[in-house]
Amino acid sequence: MSDKEVILTQEGLKKLEDELENLKSVKRREVAERIKVAIGYGDISENSEYEDAKNEQAFIEGRVLTLEKMLRNARIINSDEVGTDIVGIGATVTVEDMEFGDVVEYTIVGSAESNPLQNKISNESPVGKAIIGKAKGTVVDVSVPAGVIQYKIVDIKK
Repeated sequence: MSDKEVILTQEGLKKLEDELENLKSVKRREVAERIKVAIGYGDISENSEYEDAKNEQAFIEGRVLTLEKMLRNARIINSDEVGTDIVGIGATVTVEDMEFGDVVEYTIVGSAESNPLQNKISNESPVGKAIIGKAKGTVVDVSVPAGVIQYKIVDIKK
């Protein structure tokens, strides 16, 4: 079975590369030093510092493997590929809630870099799925746990 393609913007790629570099060059050394110090305390069978450091080391190594796999399977969306005629990954979309009139601006990104707190939503999220491929002025239905929300696509920009 092939690995899942990871869609990233240029900004998302840089962020993952920076995290990977930090884990490899800084965090690995820090945790190795913590393990060394903890071993110096003596018996490691009941040494909580040693256990904590080993657990952190396992987490770091797992994250390194995950990031390397994501970067290997990355497809980068260049800003040149982002259009303003229909919604696509990398586009910033302004939508209006048809019931309440609320206007929200979302940037559509791949799932690896989604961050709802920054209004970066995944192309796989309910709103992302509903608006991908649609044009300005289109009204879409978004299925959410509370029911169906209608959004009108007000604007699309890079």
